[in-house]
Amino acid sequence: MLGISVYLSRENERFNREWIKRAHENGFTAIFTSLHIPEEDPKTYKELLLDLGMQAKKYQMDLFADISSESLGYLQIGIDHAEQLAEWGVTGLRLDYGFGISEMVTLSRQLKLQLNASTLTEELMETLLKEGLNANNIEASHNYYPRPETGLDREYFLRKNRFLKSCDITISAFIPGDGIKRQPLYQGLPTLEMHRCVSPVHACLDLTENCLVGSVYVGDPSLRDETLARFPMLKKKIIPLRYQAVNKEEFAHIHEYLGSIQSNRIDPARDVIRVEDSRAAFHHSRIKPNNITGRPEGTITIDNEKYGRYAGEIQITRTELEPDDKVNVIGRVIDEDIPLLSYIGGGRKFLLQKVN
Repeated sequence: MLGISVYLSRENERFNREWIKRAHENGFTAIFTSLHIPEEDPKTYKELLLDLGMQAKKYQMDLFADISSESLGYLQIGIDHAEQLAEWGVTGLRLDYGFGISEMVTLSRQLKLQLNASTLTEELMETLLKEGLNANNIEASHNYYPRPETGLDREYFLRKNRFLKSCDITISAFIPGDGIKRQPLYQGLPTLEMHRCVSPVHACLDLTENCLVGSVYVGDPSLRDETLARFPMLKKKIIPLRYQAVNKEEFAHIHEYLGSIQSNRIDPARDVIRVEDSRAAFHHSRIKPNNITGRPEGTITIDNEKYGRYAGEIQITRTELEPDDKVNVIGRVIDEDIPLLSYIGGGRKFLLQKVN
């Protein structure tokens, strides 16, 4: 599941509505918000939450609210009547400080709960289950970390997630956005420190494909339009790769061909991604030697007529290769997307998107 974060304030209402609409149009199905309500302003927060709930209902998106026991009090909702939040459009609660075992159990019988993944231990789970927890309503949610250098260590994160998966618990985590950053530090809101300065697409792939994460939320309050538009590909298990083309007239028809979804061969090579069916598409095109240069990682090539029966095969290099007079260089994946090549295994689909 893909989700966004929405931070409640009067001055951001229009921005938030547009952000929700754009996210929904690009395949996002959940919203995270925080209800750490200032004691002097509970009425405003209730109004903002009701409006956000209406937006979530409008776009059929789940809405999870990070909440403390004090926040429920400010909203004048008792633990035994938390199902009232569902009428407001709230799907579930992410429980922060102030909740005891009996309160967690009571809430789990009314709404979905996201429990803090870092504090969820085997002992705590056993106690909760013994006290009657509705396990079907439980997820584990990692925090985001606004201050640089405080995001989670990857090895700890993986150990924790392996335990949570062994308990059959869905895991959620955060990636940074690349649009407007969250105040006051404006340094991104990732779960993993190593994701703070990488692209949101790369961070999302790492969480879902390497780290056992089932739900990914953008922690910051926006993504750039061009980044947001890449996420529908991820939902379809297609890797989007931006590349700079060698703009020669002789290569124009090849770039046109690359504008559709491609697949790596089912028998993956060590050094290159081999575009399935490309040889059949261009084998009779009599491709002459042209632009014979070095091939750093991410170089896009096509074999020319000197390669005989391999002529027409399009490849993307996984490592640096020497120039070859049988191989024409037609483009290169941009530096930011080079890490995405590692996710293109045998049979994996990908889309090359020309950016120049």
